[in-house]
This record gives sequence, C-alpha cells and structure tokens, in this order.
Amino acid sequence: MIRKLCAGFIVVLLTATLAYAQMVSIARSKVNMREGPGRKYTVIWELGKGYPLKVIERKGKWLKVKDFENDTGWILGKLVNNNAHIVVVKERSNMRSGPGVNHKVVGKVVYGEVLRTLKHDKGWVQAKRENGLTGWIRKDMVWGW
Repeated sequence: MIRKLCAGFIVVLLTATLAYAQMVSIARSKVNMREGPGRKYTVIWELGKGYPLKVIERKGKWLKVKDFENDTGWILGKLVNNNAHIVVVKERSNMRSGPGVNHKVVGKVVYGEVLRTLKHDKGWVQAKRENGLTGWIRKDMVWGW
C-alpha cells in the first residue's frame, strides 16, 4: 500500500515538474518581459516574435520564463504560443542542406538569431529563417525546441 502511494506521489510530482518545463515562443512582434507577474512591474526586456522561452513557474495568467542566457522574467500567457523555435547560441554556425557535416552549407547563422523549428534528426535540427531559407543546424549550436 505504501509503495503504491509513494509511486503515485512520484508520478504526480514528475507531471507537475514537466508542466513547468514547458517551452513556449513569443506570439507577437514585440512582447515585454517584466520583473514580476503583472503590468505594474518594470519591463526588463522586449522580445520579438518566435523567441523561445522555458516556463519555470505560473502565477494566474502570467508565466515566469527563462531564456537561453538564463535571464528570467514574467510574460502574460496569452502572448506566447506552442510554435517551436530555436535560438543560435554559438557566435557563428553553418546551415546545411541535410543533417550532417557532409551536406552542403546553404547559409550561416549567428548568435541570438531566432529560427522556426521544422524537424529533429539525430542531433540535428531543421530550421527556417524568417526570409524562408531552410537548413539543418547541429543541435548543440542552438537552444529551444
């Protein structure tokens, strides 16, 4: 009986933890990240469309989020969506025609650039730039989903 209760508690705890580890992306062209959960709090960052964030806490309609540089702040929940995006975390990286270094370079991406995630394949991410260029980037060169 105690084992079943403990196992049930662990499942509930893991489910709650996973809910907070959710990834979201900015849904509008400009969104304010604030110091606290409300409009009365100071704006600390202005984020652009697609910028990926990790949800680490919820308070009413507000989400406490963390970005790829571990900056944290609060965003109104209706200003984000579940459209997968990534951000480049290396100074400069290649976009390739396929998932592997043997594929042709089709473009370059730079630190902080936000891309729409299309697919994942064995340590590679297929992504699309706002201008339409599509290519593959090594997973360790980006952060997001």
